[in-house]
Amino acid sequence: MIDNAAPALSTARVALQGLPQRLIQDGLVDEQTMLQAIAASKEANSNLVSHLVSNGIADAREIAIAAAQEFGVPLLDLESIVPDMDVVKLVSDKLLQKHRVMPLVRRGKRLFVAVSDPTSLHSIDEIKFQTGMSVEAVVVEDDKLQQIVGRAIEQVDTQMPGLADDDLDLENLDVSGGDDDAEKDNVGRDDVEDAPIVRFVNKVLLDAIKKGASDIHFEPYEKMYRIRLRIDGMLKELASPPVQLAVKISARIKVMSRLDIAERRVPQDGRIKMRISKNRAIDFRVSTCPTLFGEKIVARILDPSSAMLGIDALGYEPFQKKLYMDALSRPHGMILVTGPTGSGKTVSLYTGLNILNKEDTNISTAEDPAEINLPGVNQVNVNPKVGLTFAGALRAFLRQDPDVIMVGEIRDLETAEIAIKAAQTGHLVLSTLHTNDAPKTLTRLIDMGVKPYAIATSVSLIIAQRLARKLCNACKVRVDLPAEALLKEGFTQADIDSGMTLYKAVGCNQCTDGYKGRCGIYQVMEVTDAIGRIILQGGNAVDIADEAEKEGVWDLRRAGLEKARVGITSLDEINQCTVE
Repeated sequence: MIDNAAPALSTARVALQGLPQRLIQDGLVDEQTMLQAIAASKEANSNLVSHLVSNGIADAREIAIAAAQEFGVPLLDLESIVPDMDVVKLVSDKLLQKHRVMPLVRRGKRLFVAVSDPTSLHSIDEIKFQTGMSVEAVVVEDDKLQQIVGRAIEQVDTQMPGLADDDLDLENLDVSGGDDDAEKDNVGRDDVEDAPIVRFVNKVLLDAIKKGASDIHFEPYEKMYRIRLRIDGMLKELASPPVQLAVKISARIKVMSRLDIAERRVPQDGRIKMRISKNRAIDFRVSTCPTLFGEKIVARILDPSSAMLGIDALGYEPFQKKLYMDALSRPHGMILVTGPTGSGKTVSLYTGLNILNKEDTNISTAEDPAEINLPGVNQVNVNPKVGLTFAGALRAFLRQDPDVIMVGEIRDLETAEIAIKAAQTGHLVLSTLHTNDAPKTLTRLIDMGVKPYAIATSVSLIIAQRLARKLCNACKVRVDLPAEALLKEGFTQADIDSGMTLYKAVGCNQCTDGYKGRCGIYQVMEVTDAIGRIILQGGNAVDIADEAEKEGVWDLRRAGLEKARVGITSLDEINQCTVE
C-alpha cells in the first residue's frame, strides 16, 4: 500500500510548476492544500484560481500579483475601466461564460483579454480561433473578473439595437400576451405595417429593463406625449415622442397585452411576456385608463429574479432576519407584511415563500394578480367578477391539504377571519396589509372586526417596511453635521461617539441623482406574550409600540438611521421615507 501511494504523491509534486509552485514559494498556499485544490478543481472541471479564491484558500489580489510576476504579464485593476461592449461582443457569450475571460481593448488585429490565470492556454486559443485575432493576456483579480463578466453577459443579453430600420431585427424578440403562447405568432403582425412604432415600443420596454425601472408611464396630454420611468421609486422622463403617435403607441401596447383595441372608454388590464434572451423572460402587468386626451398606460415590470435574491440581499438587520427566519420555521401562525404600495411587500413575501418552497411543503397563494411566477407554488389569481374572491380561494385552499398559504392582501373581515382560522388550525399563513407601522397593524385588524383573542393567538410576526434609495458608491461625499443636529434627527450619543460618517448624494454617469438601487428599512415585531396581553386588554397602537420599544424592537425611523449611519443611504433620503 505504501509503495503504491508514494509514486502518486511524487508525481503530484512534480506537477507543481508554474503558478501553483509560485504561490507555494510566496507562502500564499501550503503544498498539501495546493495538491488538494488541484485535485478538487480537476474533479469539478473548474479553474484552479477560481477554486482557490471562491473557497477562501488564497486572496485574489495576491494571486494576481504572483501570476503577473511569474509570467511577466501586465497586471490591471478592473475597477479602473469601463468595458467597451463593442469589444466584448467580439467574443461569444458562451466563451465568456465558459472561460470567465473579459475582452478589454482592440488594437488593430490584437485583442487584449483579462484573465485570472494566464496558464489557461486553452481559453486563449479558443478566442484566437473564434476572432481570428492575436490575443494577449492581462492578469486581473479573479473575484472582480467574475463580477464584470456576469454584468457584461447580462448587458449583452438585454442590449437593444438602435432604431435605424437597417439595424433592427424584430425576430430577436419573443413577445406574447401573458403566459398564453397560443397566439404568439400573431402578435406584431397586426401592426407590421407600422414597424417603426413596433420598434419604438420594444426599445422603450428594453430601456426600462436595462435601467432597472419598476414602472413605465405612457402619458398623453393635449399638446405633448410623455414616457416616464420609475427608477428607485422616482419618476424620470425617458422620451417625448410626437403627440400624433399617442393612439398608435397605445394600440401597439394593447395588441401586445391582448386587450380590446377598439375599447377606449373603460380601463383594461393585461399582461405582456417578453423573452429577451434564452435564459431570461420579463413580464409586464399593463393597465390602461381613459384620460381627457387619450389612454394613459402604466406597465409594471415583473422580474422573477427579484424573488430569488435571497433574504440577505433585502437589507434586514441580523436580529430582524433571525426573527423572520424563526417565524418561517414555525409550522403554524400568521406573518403579516405591511407598508404602502411600492414598498417591497411582494418581494419580502416571495422571498419567504422561496425559502419554504421545498418538495415536502404544499404552498398555495391567492393574489390579485400573481406578479411573479414561482415554480413549485400553486398560484391563483382572484377574480371577483366570477365570484373567486380572496375568501373563496382561501376556503378552497383549506380543502387542498395545504402547509403554507399566502394571501395577497387582507381587505375585509371575511378574508381576515378565514386566514386567522387557518393560522390557528395548523397552517402557516403569510399576507399583507396597508398600515404605517407594525403596532397599527394589530389595531387595524381589530377595527375590521377581528376578535382580539383571535389576533393574540394567531399573529406571530409583523414586518413594516419602506424602500430607501442607496447612495452611489462612485460619487457619494462625506457630510459633517454638529452633534446637536444629529441628536435632533434621532441618533443616540453612542452613535455619535462611535465616529460615524454620514454621506450625501451628488450624482454621476453611473447613477440617478446620486442614488443607485434600493434597500429595505424594516420594523420587525414579534407578537410576544406581553403584546398579546395588551391586545386582549383593549390596548391601542401607542401601548403596543411602547411595549415593543421596551422589548428592543426598532421602529422604522431607528432602522433608517442605522442605514444612514453605516453609509448605505443619506439622511435626506431617510427623512423622506420615514417620520421622526
